[in-house]
Amino acid sequence: MTTQAHRPPPLAVPPADELHSWRHPSVLAAAALSVASGFAQFGVTTTLPDVAREFGEVVSGGDGLAAQAGLSGITLGLGLAVIRLASLGTLPLSALADGYGRRRVVLAVTALGLALTASAALSPGYWWFVLVIALGRPLLSTTNALAGVVAAEETRTKDRAWAIGLVTAGYGSGAGLSALVRGAAGEALGFRELFALCLLPLIALPLLARVVEEPARFDRMQQVVGEVPLWRRVPHSGELGRRFRLLSILIFSIAFLTGPANTFLFLYSENVLGMPRSSTAIAVIAVAPLGLVGLLVGRLLADRVGRVPTSAILQALTAVAAIVTYSGTRTAVLLGYFATIGFGSAWGPATGAMTGELFPTSIRSTIAGALTAVNVLGAVTGLVVFGVLGDAFGSFGWAIWATALPALLTAPLYLRLPETRHLELEQSAPE
Repeated sequence: MTTQAHRPPPLAVPPADELHSWRHPSVLAAAALSVASGFAQFGVTTTLPDVAREFGEVVSGGDGLAAQAGLSGITLGLGLAVIRLASLGTLPLSALADGYGRRRVVLAVTALGLALTASAALSPGYWWFVLVIALGRPLLSTTNALAGVVAAEETRTKDRAWAIGLVTAGYGSGAGLSALVRGAAGEALGFRELFALCLLPLIALPLLARVVEEPARFDRMQQVVGEVPLWRRVPHSGELGRRFRLLSILIFSIAFLTGPANTFLFLYSENVLGMPRSSTAIAVIAVAPLGLVGLLVGRLLADRVGRVPTSAILQALTAVAAIVTYSGTRTAVLLGYFATIGFGSAWGPATGAMTGELFPTSIRSTIAGALTAVNVLGAVTGLVVFGVLGDAFGSFGWAIWATALPALLTAPLYLRLPETRHLELEQSAPE
């Protein structure tokens, strides 16, 4: 049994010269990696109408979702579920960063993930496309998880929400760029050409590798605690276990909604409501400033009001906005989409900062991977439920209600988590 005398001393807050602002080059590089991840991963959503038409058959004036979209809701839902389910591999990949270091792992998974996703351009059929994308998805999900870890560990408390917001904005910018490129190019650019563009950030990766640093917090932790095992266990008991269980419920519920709501958006607006591709491109351009405003408001609320109440309120508002999006009219799609982006962007900095602040450095990457896995399970379940209900009712109206209610009802659970505002990582989650 370990005595008090043999326990390693608690980690002190690093000196000021080892902590940085959100504008530090390493944080900016982490955000750039998130841009690449967002572009590659959101390509599945933006090109879903093209994929459905390429590997299915759209029947003009036909009844049912399969006739309108090209493939049935169940086929699309199962394929997308397989892709999302593959992201469970994020847990062991992220856990490697607690042993090998954040920098080495994030650069490796980004390179391999972009290469695999680009190869989807050569897919001869729908399920082949699903397989290739599924191989690259856990790697790119790990990129996003570790980018958030780097941003949290590189910054002081007053800059942390800004840094997390920047990484969140990076992913959103990459996703928006994917939609913008597709809409601007029109019919000249299909899903094959869009995925081939993933080679561009892959070529630029060596430049980012020169800027990404190993956070000083990780180095200090290893010096005090010693070598960390390559795979750490997720806490299941005590205060850390309670925090993880609450966050798991909350992350699952919001992913259960946003997984299908975001993934089916372009399919719903173009193939079901008949909106032209140019309209979705214009919407993406128009919503970009709103997303930025959302991030700024979310950062302000996280630091002034607190991480906990901000997260709770904005999760509930995101659920309401998603219901409006799929309520059946083109106007509702646009208004709901704008509101979902605004509320979701504001939710990101508060929840992302709080998640990093609730767990110690030695397991922070492991927790990031575990919560990403929970996110995946929620999204996969939501995709299947959404697709099945969409087929059963011939529309997505009831499906969105079924997937939005859990996010709305669980939002008050945030209030059971400790407030971490104004605390350094060593204070909010001692080693």
